[in-house]
Amino acid sequence: MPFLSEVEGIVIELTSRQIEIIDIVNKRAPITGEQIAESLNLTRPTIRSDLSVLVMLKYIDAKPKVGYFPGLKSSSRQGSGYLLQETMVKEIQSVPIVIRETTTIQDAVVTLFLQDVGTLIICDEEGKLTGVASRKDFLKVTLGNPGAVSMPVSMVMTRQPKVVTTSPDEPVLEAAHKMIFHEVDSLPVVVPSAAEDGGTKLDVVGRLTKTSIIKLLLELEAKG
Repeated sequence: MPFLSEVEGIVIELTSRQIEIIDIVNKRAPITGEQIAESLNLTRPTIRSDLSVLVMLKYIDAKPKVGYFPGLKSSSRQGSGYLLQETMVKEIQSVPIVIRETTTIQDAVVTLFLQDVGTLIICDEEGKLTGVASRKDFLKVTLGNPGAVSMPVSMVMTRQPKVVTTSPDEPVLEAAHKMIFHEVDSLPVVVPSAAEDGGTKLDVVGRLTKTSIIKLLLELEAKG
């Protein structure tokens, strides 16, 4: 399917090479004309007219002595999918709401509502991830069972390593796919940590929520 652009009522069809140039600039900016030509196995003079057209159409932008950058139209063409792929989790993660695995279910539920979150992250005494517990988990164990409120949260949590996590340097798009596939509203953001027994445990450094992702998309819409 051809990619079309309109300038003063005239429709211009971009060539496959021009589209490839746009993608190269988007991925590697700032990048010089010589580097773009090298990526295409061409010479700089061969693509000079392509670069001029793309600058005129605002798909790329040029800065003297620096190189080429994505232009205004290129950013809108990339859309939300590109933004989610280029944004790392660490850029939008929030403070984790953490409780100890010895916390009672009653205290856990109080924390859940005071912090206005849907899921609590649970750690051991060393602060390493051991599990998560959601509102649904608490409802299952407390409905019709008043004595459950004094039980430790470790009795109802989803235990590590079954917990779905993300890392600070994972693209938001990939983390969002995890949320959708596993039907969860948030993910613990973790980094590996060496354990005393020689194994690997996980330090919790944040949490990623659907709300954070929605805010990111709204920012894109506002800029557009």
